Amino acid sequence: MERLLLIGNSRWHWGVGDHFWHCSPAQGLEQFLQQPPHRWAAVGEVPKELEAWNQSQVVGEMVPLKNQAIGLGIDRALVGWGAWQRSAGAVLVADAGTALSLTLVDSGGAFCGGRIMAGAALQLHSLNQATNALPEVLLPEVGRLKTTEIWPQNTVGAMSVGVLHGLAAALCSSYSQMPLLFSEAKLWLTGGDAELLQPLLIEAGLQPRLALNLALEALGRLSC
Repeated sequence: MERLLLIGNSRWHWGVGDHFWHCSPAQGLEQFLQQPPHRWAAVGEVPKELEAWNQSQVVGEMVPLKNQAIGLGIDRALVGWGAWQRSAGAVLVADAGTALSLTLVDSGGAFCGGRIMAGAALQLHSLNQATNALPEVLLPEVGRLKTTEIWPQNTVGAMSVGVLHGLAAALCSSYSQMPLLFSEAKLWLTGGDAELLQPLLIEAGLQPRLALNLALEALGRLSC
């Protein structure tokens, strides 16, 4: 089976068959040099040590997503094409990672635009860095919150719930603002924060299809 890698902004994402794992850039580079992937793509910074393996690197033009805009990230191209390929029509893909990116693809498999905003960890880090009193909140702490606690009395809870509900609200608003021809578009949810957002979206009446490793799965389906 092929060994796949997607270099993200904050983590490296690996896949072999149905097995996926995620690690720090330092750990990812060590794994790469020990056993290079058969196919890889990069959104984040590519270390100089990987220049010798550029023949196995997948770039945007290799992804058969139509009408790609100049500068469209390989991650958005992969998830957009991957979700469209597995759907019977148009899709809106929400990739909840370092950034929350929304990618809209029509029923013919053409890129039609999107939106990008700071993801949960980035927002929480910014709140800590830009204020005197707000603490550093890590995502594992957010994951341990009770989903029913929507008006926390403690600061960590208030920050976590505020950020997550803000992201969910932005996603719901974006879904409702799609053009009429996308009225039947399926919503796909992927990325490291997807499981934190899924219950909030379901509560709001949406039916997201969860695919945590959509980009890697699409990378594996390419006929490069």
